[in-house]
Amino acid sequence: VHHGRWGGPSPSFIPFPSPFLTIFALRICVRSRLRSTAALFCRRFTMAGGGYDYDLLIIGGGSGGLACSKEAAKLGAKVAVCDYVTPTPKGTQWGLGGTCVNVGCIPKKLMHQACLLGEAVDDAREFGWNLPESKDHDWVKMKEAIQDHIMSLNFRYRSELRTKKVEYLNSHGKFIDAHTIEFTNRKGVTEQKTAAKIIVATGGRPRYLGIPNEKELCITSDDLFSLEKPPGKTLVVGASYVALECAGFLTGLKYDTTVMMRSIPLRGFDQQCAEHICRYMQDHGTKFIRGCIPAAIEKAESGRIKVSWKPTGGGDTMDSDEYDTVLLAIGRYALTDECNVAAAGVKVNPSNKKIIGTGSGVGHTEQSNVEHIFAIGDVLDGYPELTPVAIQAGILLARRLFGGKTLQMDYRSIPTAVFTPVEYGCAGVSEEDAIAEHGEENIEVYHTAFKPLELTVPAQGIPGRGDNASYCKVICNLKDNERILGMHVLGWNSGEIIQGYGIALKLNATKADLDNLVGIHPTNAEVFTTLSITKRSGEDWEAAGC
Repeated sequence: VHHGRWGGPSPSFIPFPSPFLTIFALRICVRSRLRSTAALFCRRFTMAGGGYDYDLLIIGGGSGGLACSKEAAKLGAKVAVCDYVTPTPKGTQWGLGGTCVNVGCIPKKLMHQACLLGEAVDDAREFGWNLPESKDHDWVKMKEAIQDHIMSLNFRYRSELRTKKVEYLNSHGKFIDAHTIEFTNRKGVTEQKTAAKIIVATGGRPRYLGIPNEKELCITSDDLFSLEKPPGKTLVVGASYVALECAGFLTGLKYDTTVMMRSIPLRGFDQQCAEHICRYMQDHGTKFIRGCIPAAIEKAESGRIKVSWKPTGGGDTMDSDEYDTVLLAIGRYALTDECNVAAAGVKVNPSNKKIIGTGSGVGHTEQSNVEHIFAIGDVLDGYPELTPVAIQAGILLARRLFGGKTLQMDYRSIPTAVFTPVEYGCAGVSEEDAIAEHGEENIEVYHTAFKPLELTVPAQGIPGRGDNASYCKVICNLKDNERILGMHVLGWNSGEIIQGYGIALKLNATKADLDNLVGIHPTNAEVFTTLSITKRSGEDWEAAGC
C-alpha cells in the first residue's frame, strides 16, 4: 500500500473488491500511521454503497456548485458536476463558472472599472498631469481583454476539478427520478447516471417581458459583455441592480443611455440610498423614464429598434423612441423546470420556480422536501442571490453531508455592494425594513453626507461629484442598547468599506462600539466612527471639511 496510490488515482476512488481486502488495507494504513488515508478509505467504503454511480452529483457549474463539489471530493466523496449553457436567443454561450464569472460580477466590475478610469483621466489633469484634451474609448479592445480573462478562469476551473478528482460533465442534466439524472451533450447523445445525493445549483437566467419581437431585437446581461460592436444609444429596461450597474458604466463609457423603470429602483434595498444613486447617475448624464413599461418593440425603418411605452398605471398615452441597443434587466427566473425537478418530487415556489428549503435534516436551510436532494445559490427560495452566499452555503453543506460537521449557513446581515457610478455598500436591514419590524419610535438613524478627499481637487464645479456626493447611515435599535441593525454607505470603494464593517453586524455590535473605534484618516471608512447626527434631531447632516 502506498500513501495516496493503490490501484487508482486516489483513495477516494478505490473500488473495494471485498470486505476482507478493505479491512486488510485499513489495518496496514493504521499501523503505518497513514491515518488520513485510512479515514478516506472508511468514508469511501461507506459512501460507495447503494450501487450509485456517484456519492454526490451537482447540477450546475457556477460558483456554489464548484465550491461544493471540491469540498465534497476533499472529504472523500465520489463527485460529479454537470454544467451546460443553453445559448441565449442571440446565440451567446460561455464556459464553466456560471453567471458570476462569465456574464455577471466579473465582467460587470471590469466594465465599471473602465468607467472609473475614464473619470480618472479627467481628474488627473487637475492634479497636474498633462494629457491630451480628447479621449476615445475602444469597446472592442475592452471586450476582448475582458473575455480573455474570463476564458482563463474557465480553463482554471476545469483544471481545478481535474486536480480535485471531480468528474466534469459538459452536458445538460435533468431528473428522471429522485436518484437518476439524464445527461444530453452538445451532440444530442444521452446517458443516465445515478447518485446517492444530488444538489441543484443551476442558478437562473434573465426574464423577458413577454411581448412580440423582444427576443429577436433585445439583449440581456447574458449578451452585453460579449457584444461584438459598441452598444450605441441604449435603453435599459428595469430598475434592478443589474439595470443600474449596466446603465452606469454605459453612460461612463459615453454612450447615450436611458433607464426605463416600472416603479421603484433597487427594490429590497434602502430606498433613500437607491434614490441617491439615481440622482447621481442623472447628474452624470443617464436619462430616466419612470413609471413606464414597454408596450411594443419593432424594427424601425432607420434600422434601429423602436420602443413604444405606456404608463405603468394604465391609460392610452404612448411615447416612443429609437435605440441601437435595448437591454432587458427586469429580473431572473430559476432553472428548475429545465432540470425537471418535478420528476424527483421536489417542491418549488410556483411564483418563481425556486426550490423551497425545509429547514430540517442535515441540509437544513438548503434541504428540499426530498431527503437526499438539496439546493444552493440563486435557485434556493427566499435567500440572497449572491455569489459568496452560494459558495459559503455549498462548502458548509458539503461538510455536513460528508465531513460530519454541523455548522449551518448564516444568511443574516450579509454585506453586499452595488457597483453603480457612485458605489453602494450595505449590510443588515434597510431603514424601511427596520421600521416595519421594530416600529419607527424604536429606530434611531445616524447619518451624514460627505465629500471624499480624492474629489476635493478635481470636483470643483462638476455636478454630482462635489460636496456631499457620498452618504452613510447606521440604523440602530433603541430598545436593544442601540444594537446596529443596518449599515449603508454610498461613495467610492463602498464595497471594500462594507466588507470590513460586515463583521461588526455579525458580532452584534452597538453604536457605542463604533464610537469607540478609532478611524483611519483620511479615509471614507472613518466616517462610520464619527457619526453623531440623527434623523430624529432634524440637524443639518451635510458635511463640511475633511
